[in-house]
Amino acid sequence: MATEAAHAQPAPRKPAAHVVLLASPGAGHVLPMAELAQLVVAHGDGAEFTATLVTNANFSSASYYSTLDSLPASISTAVLPEVSLDDLPADARVETRILTVIERTLPHLNELLSFLLDSPAGVAAFVADVFGAWALEVSAELGIPGYLTSTTNLTTLHSIVYIPELDKTTACEFRDLPEPIRLPGCVPLRGADLVDPIQDRTNPAYPLVVELARRYLLADGFIVNTFDAMEHEAIAAFDVLSHQGVYPPAYPVGPFVRTLSGSSEAADAEEDSSCLRWLDEQPDRSVLYVCFGSGGTLSTEQTAELAAGLEASGQRFLWVVRFPSDKDRMASFLGAGGRDNGHDSPISYLPEGFVERTRDTGLVVAEWAPQLEILNHRAVGGFVSHCGWNSTLEAVAAGVPMLAWPLYAEQRVNAVMLCERVGLALRPRVGTEGSDGVVPREEVAVSVTELIAGERGAAVREKARQLREAAAEAWGPEGPSRKAFEDIAGKWKKAAAARAAT
Repeated sequence: MATEAAHAQPAPRKPAAHVVLLASPGAGHVLPMAELAQLVVAHGDGAEFTATLVTNANFSSASYYSTLDSLPASISTAVLPEVSLDDLPADARVETRILTVIERTLPHLNELLSFLLDSPAGVAAFVADVFGAWALEVSAELGIPGYLTSTTNLTTLHSIVYIPELDKTTACEFRDLPEPIRLPGCVPLRGADLVDPIQDRTNPAYPLVVELARRYLLADGFIVNTFDAMEHEAIAAFDVLSHQGVYPPAYPVGPFVRTLSGSSEAADAEEDSSCLRWLDEQPDRSVLYVCFGSGGTLSTEQTAELAAGLEASGQRFLWVVRFPSDKDRMASFLGAGGRDNGHDSPISYLPEGFVERTRDTGLVVAEWAPQLEILNHRAVGGFVSHCGWNSTLEAVAAGVPMLAWPLYAEQRVNAVMLCERVGLALRPRVGTEGSDGVVPREEVAVSVTELIAGERGAAVREKARQLREAAAEAWGPEGPSRKAFEDIAGKWKKAAAARAAT
C-alpha cells in the first residue's frame, strides 16, 4: 500500500524558468516591458515562468513606478543605480542620454545577472528592449540566451536593422535620398521618414544609433509587439530573411497592451473622472480624443492652430493639453516638459476665449487623462495621435480609428505604415513651404471632420473595427501570436531544463 501511495503522488513540478527583462528609461519603454513580463509569467498554468524586470534610476518617474508596484508576485523588480551624465552637452538628444545610461550601467547589469545566474532559479533568458542592444554582450558573456524586444512594429525594427547598410552605401543625409527605401514586405519609406536620431550625420547620436543597430544582430531573436493582421507581408518577408540567416528570427507576439482591469489608470480615473462623466453625456462615436502621448510636445504656434481647427470643425473633442515647446517635439519624454515659469497651466497657452467658445462641444484637460478608459468609451469615435506604438495598439484594441500626427522617434514610420499599408489612419497635410511643418487650422478642421463623419473616414472606421476583432483573435487558442509566443517560451523552458540538469 505504501508503494501504491508513493506511485499516486503527482510528479514533481519542474522549476520555473526565470526570465530577466531590461527596460530602457522612459514610460514608453517601461510600461510595455512590464506588460511583456506579465505575459511571460501568465504563460501556461502560471507557474512555468518567473521574471525580473530591471529599470534604471536615471529618468525614473512616479507614473511607471506605480505600475511596477502593481505587478504580480511572480515578477520581481530591480533598479540599476543612477549614473552621471554631467559630461554630456546640455543639448544632447534624448537618444544619446538613454544610450549613455545603458552603456554606463552595464557593469551593474553584469553584477545583477551574475547574482541571479548563481541563484537557485538561474536565468533562462535575457530580454532587452530596443535601446538595450549593448546589454546583449553581457548576457552572451554569461552564457545566457539574449533577445531583443521591439516595443514598436516589425516595419520599424526592419528599418533599424537596415541602418548600417544605409550608412555604408550612402553619403548624403537620409532625408535627401532620391528614392524610397524598399524593404521586403514593408511599405516604401522615404529617407525623411526614418527614425529621428539618424537624420543628422553630424549629431553625436548618429554613430551611436548606427552601432546600436549593428548590435541588434547579437540577439537570438526579436520579440515584436505586432500581429499578423497588422503586418502580414512584413512578417512573412522577415521570416524568409531569418531562414536565410540574414537576421535573427522574429516572434510577432502582440498586441500586448494595458487593459482596463490591469492598468494603474483605473484608480487614478476615480480621482479625475470629470472627462469620463463628460463623455457619458455625448453621443456614441462622436468625440475626437486628442493626445500626443507621454512625451509628445507641440509648438506654441501648432497648439494655437490645432485649437482653431478643432473649433472651426464643430466636432466634439476631448483634448489633453500639455505645455508647448518651440525647441523640442519630445520635450516631455523624460519628464522635463515644456513648462514656462510664467504659466501655471498649459491651458493658458490656448487662444483667448477658446475654452469658453467650445464649451458645448469640447473639453480640455491639462496634462493627463485616463487614456484607456477614454479610448474604450462608447462616445469616442476618433483619436488624434502622435502614433507612438503603445497608443496605437491601445487604439487598435479599442477599435478606434486614428488621425496620424507623428512628432519624433519612429513615429513617422508608424504613420506611413498605418496610413498607406494598414488603412487605420488618415493624415493631415502640413502647410506650404516655410511653414516649419505646422498643420494649418483649415487642414485640422477638414481632417478631423473626415475622420469622424467623412466618406474616406468610413473606410478607416471599418478597418479599426476589423483590427479590433483580429487583435482579439491573435491571442485566441489557435491565434498566430499565441503560437509565436509558445514557440519562444518553449525555447526558454528547454534552456531552464538544460541548466537544471547540469
